[in-house]
Amino acid sequence: MKIKPIAIAGMIALSSLSGSAQTQERAGLSSDYEELTDGKPHDGAEVWGRMRQSVAWSWGDTDTRYPKFDLPVREQTALWQTKAWRGERVNGQAVLWTNRALEAVTVSASDLRGTGGTVIPAEAVRTHFVRYVMTDGLNPDGGGCGHRPDPAEWDSSLVADVLDTVRIRNLAPCTVQPVWVQVAVPREAEAGRYRGTLTVSGKNLRPMKIRIQLDVADRTLPEPKEWAFHLDLWQNPYAVARYYGVPLWSRAHFDAMLPSMKMLAEAGQKVVTASIMHRPWAGQTYDPFDSMIAKTKRTDSTWTYDYTLFDRWIDFMTNEAGIDRQINCYTLIPWALSFDYFDPATGRVQFLQAEPGSAAYRDYWLPFLTDFARHLREKGWFGRTAISMDERPLKAMQEAIRLIKEADPEFKITLAGNYHDEIQADLYDLSIPYTHRFPAAVKAAREQAGRISTVYICCTESFPNTFTFSAPAEAAWLPVHAVAGGYDGVLRWAYNSWTADPLRDSRFHTWAAGDCYLVYPGGRSSIRFERLIEGIQQAEKIRILRETLAAAGDEAALAELNETVALFTPKGIERSGIEPEAMLVQLKELLGTL
Repeated sequence: MKIKPIAIAGMIALSSLSGSAQTQERAGLSSDYEELTDGKPHDGAEVWGRMRQSVAWSWGDTDTRYPKFDLPVREQTALWQTKAWRGERVNGQAVLWTNRALEAVTVSASDLRGTGGTVIPAEAVRTHFVRYVMTDGLNPDGGGCGHRPDPAEWDSSLVADVLDTVRIRNLAPCTVQPVWVQVAVPREAEAGRYRGTLTVSGKNLRPMKIRIQLDVADRTLPEPKEWAFHLDLWQNPYAVARYYGVPLWSRAHFDAMLPSMKMLAEAGQKVVTASIMHRPWAGQTYDPFDSMIAKTKRTDSTWTYDYTLFDRWIDFMTNEAGIDRQINCYTLIPWALSFDYFDPATGRVQFLQAEPGSAAYRDYWLPFLTDFARHLREKGWFGRTAISMDERPLKAMQEAIRLIKEADPEFKITLAGNYHDEIQADLYDLSIPYTHRFPAAVKAAREQAGRISTVYICCTESFPNTFTFSAPAEAAWLPVHAVAGGYDGVLRWAYNSWTADPLRDSRFHTWAAGDCYLVYPGGRSSIRFERLIEGIQQAEKIRILRETLAAAGDEAALAELNETVALFTPKGIERSGIEPEAMLVQLKELLGTL
């Protein structure tokens, strides 16, 4: 991968640097990189030549992924008007397009100034150049699952998604450069109207300004750690070690993981993903999961366990990343029923084949679970740790549950899979597919018992989803759908299971592009991830307003809120005829007035 030179006025030019983006990031540099070539037809020079001015700078909208090489068909908009609570992060998208080359382009925000001298400092306005990644599309049957060994067979194209950390860029002629803008409203901000500007400039570009108008409501959103919404995005530490070329579980590895895991904590993540066996999902990701706990079977058939790596991972996620609500340990029922252990007699790792319910299965797992419970209690982690399974059949689940309870009846158990009435009461945390529903009485009983009930999505769902080709509004729509369906939150199976070249190519040989990850290396977020957080914030607002309106006895406002939220279901879309993007706008307006 060639690295483009970056011109930086007053600084040493970085054009002498070479090598991959990974190499530069290992050295702590925020590096530009070269995107893949888009084979799709796009506007030619004759179309771009119709611009009244050679460079245009305007507000766009967050529901659009602006094509890189097509002249935006839109009137220029100089003002972004938005509303927010204190403590909320609100998103906007500006668009720069040019028919001539631009050098050393930068974007900066002013302070946002309110009446009476109040100020939201410029540091609260974060800007990111939006970068382009290769994507594909759904299967002919409308789903996103199934093998895709040859990318050429799929309708691939470049799509805007990566929120880059590079602050200065050169732009080629006939190019669109979106800019993602996020205002993190301070919790101490006074309610009222704030105004400021967003400026783009460059070596050969005079400064161009567009305006920001932010109305801050007299309400406050809690810190993400305090959000009630149960977010469970599975982390993959092995992908990070591979991408950065650092030793697994070294300090360099933890340092490389920290930016992404802090972003996850700031999204309100509740769960740490831990793998307690070799390849729990049979190597379904580019970087397979390994066991964080070493199991040794002595010659006298007794067992010893080494929890060193598990402990380091949990310590890191708890104390450095700040995710400390729940630990989900996968899995007692892997996709391939093959279980690893070290054999001192041979000096090698061996694998045992065993079905749930068999004597061999019990002999392998019961001693481990018993000792694991002891270790977790010593560490003070037992109460937030769960033994977790996903997409496993009922009979296998029943056998695993029986064994877990034999080892320690107080163990929490979780499942991401189909709803089974026979076992739901045994499951502390149950996440069921988007197309399923909890029976009303069951959901009420689970809530009364303090159990967690969420919805999960993966490659199966065409809508709503977070593929790199999904409409951005789908990510924001999903958490509100969870609220509408009476769920406690959302599970998405992959947060950072990166592909071979994740910054440039989100396609994978098994699922639709983007199914494997929501964020990018180098602490880079995405349009999808930021819109998901937007939806979670709306879910929190709904929860708070429901409580507030009920306490105030405002039945009319509460009914209006509930009726609006109830639309966020497939049947709601069909019944109302309102598209998801319009639903979100309608909800945001309502939440801004209640």
